[in-house]
Amino acid sequence: MYQSAENIWARLQRSPFRMKFHLNAKDSAYLQQKGTAVILSHAYDFIDTRLAPAFPENDGKQTPMRGHPVFVAQHATATCCRGCLEKWHRIPQGKALNEEEKQYVVNFIAHWIESETSGHP
Repeated sequence: MYQSAENIWARLQRSPFRMKFHLNAKDSAYLQQKGTAVILSHAYDFIDTRLAPAFPENDGKQTPMRGHPVFVAQHATATCCRGCLEKWHRIPQGKALNEEEKQYVVNFIAHWIESETSGHP
């Protein structure tokens, strides 16, 4: 069912749409001010409320393009809606995410944030 995270990461690195997302100065400052642990707790909350339900409200439009580092990361990692989650990560639509799947999404976001802040893809 699942592809390896490395395989997905490599595919994302070849997507012109996904590669255009980067943290802006405001997002970077917010990340630095709050710290990674707090930002990732926000990520878990966003995933739990906006992505985890079997049929999220406004699916496909529930994740803003900017306004929080996690939102940017979700678009960069194709974890922004259930359609992208199925297409890129092979996590099927129509069933609620379990804890393992939610943690997988948060870990993928964490990896992108780390690569973005370290300058290493």
